[in-house]
Amino acid sequence: MTLARLSTLLAAAGCKKLYAKPLAENDNSKNQVYFGPDFQVLNLFPNEGITAESSSKNSIFKAKLRFGWLLPNGTVAEVPGAQLILYPQYPEVRFSGFLRGCLAGPSKLMTGRRRGRVLFLGVTGQRQVVGFVVAGDSPIAAEFCARTVKSTAGVFCELSLPRVANEAESRIKLLAELRRINRLGWIVSKQLGSDGKLNPCNAAQCGGFTLEAELGIPKNSVAEPDFLGWEVKQYDVENFERIESAKPITLMTPEPTGGFYKEHDVEAFVRKFGYADKAGRPDRMNFGGRHFVGYACAATDLTMQLRGYDAVSNRITDAGGCIALVSVTGEVAATWSFNKVLEHWSHKHMKSAYVPSRCRKEPVRQYCYGQKIRLAEKTDPLLLLKAMASGAVYYDPGIKLEQISSTKPSFKKRSQFRVASKNISTLYQTVETVEV
Repeated sequence: MTLARLSTLLAAAGCKKLYAKPLAENDNSKNQVYFGPDFQVLNLFPNEGITAESSSKNSIFKAKLRFGWLLPNGTVAEVPGAQLILYPQYPEVRFSGFLRGCLAGPSKLMTGRRRGRVLFLGVTGQRQVVGFVVAGDSPIAAEFCARTVKSTAGVFCELSLPRVANEAESRIKLLAELRRINRLGWIVSKQLGSDGKLNPCNAAQCGGFTLEAELGIPKNSVAEPDFLGWEVKQYDVENFERIESAKPITLMTPEPTGGFYKEHDVEAFVRKFGYADKAGRPDRMNFGGRHFVGYACAATDLTMQLRGYDAVSNRITDAGGCIALVSVTGEVAATWSFNKVLEHWSHKHMKSAYVPSRCRKEPVRQYCYGQKIRLAEKTDPLLLLKAMASGAVYYDPGIKLEQISSTKPSFKKRSQFRVASKNISTLYQTVETVEV
């Protein structure tokens, strides 16, 4: 990371202003971060309203922020507990709750007493504050200190931001990265942790993790587009010239929001609706099989339904509707509420890049990525439901329960909705094949 790269990412995230503050050793999650000796900082960072709190000891004001941490791939991990605390008795303002409720936050840098750290805060046109912090011994901290920038906004320095990249520029940058990755040839399987460290990966889903690692996308990142507004999806092929003759592509993996699955637990769900392992592996049960709307799955005898959706008019008739798995007796095994599924789809799939890959396992697991990329744009949540109603998108879980005779069985959750490669066009208004 360089200062120029950080500025570009913040601009792409919608930031219009950028401020920086060298942190003192006691600027941490325990002592809070000092934001200034007066309340002028409220003019720099938009808040969602100020409330007063009084106690026998003192009175304070709190201002909730729409705050999030910028991740290396350009997405923002929101922090629900972030706020400014105004202490009128001193007076001073401190930043609090900046790690609360966010697993992707920079906890290692913001919990201790480290010298030389630098905190960067961008402000978007939608009144969100976006943070990024670097260690004192990092290149970006050295670059910042070498500029000898003076504080121009209280305890903060104001820095310039580049012009925000437009849609065409983000597409060019994405294709440039995929061209670079294509020309790398075979890449040893890996995954990028949330701590920024590369780790080995030796599982079937590592093709996606390896591609994401090359793009700077950490594993278990937030449910937002992967790269400059683009959702990047890898899928397996046998031949890079026949990219539509491929294995199914996993679109999303949301956990059920209702039904027996939610009311009980995974173990009870698999024991009730699952089946003995078909490969004969002892002491194991599975829950799998392709579930299509309107048809009972042979493996589970459950039927997927779209409750509250009219396929003829392609309309949601009940806002409280859901995707449901229903038994022959009418029992609801699992549901996914429309609002959660549509919210996920709208946030993450407006623009998608589908990247073919091949895998070899000797001498070690490796992946290479094809030159023909499909860029899919202009989707709508109703297209997703329509594709489900037509059978193009289906539920294809990979849930397992092992050591079922023990007192503590182990389980793996994997609720996934998938689509055949040839049916991607049912989900978007435009799909273009581009050679990188």
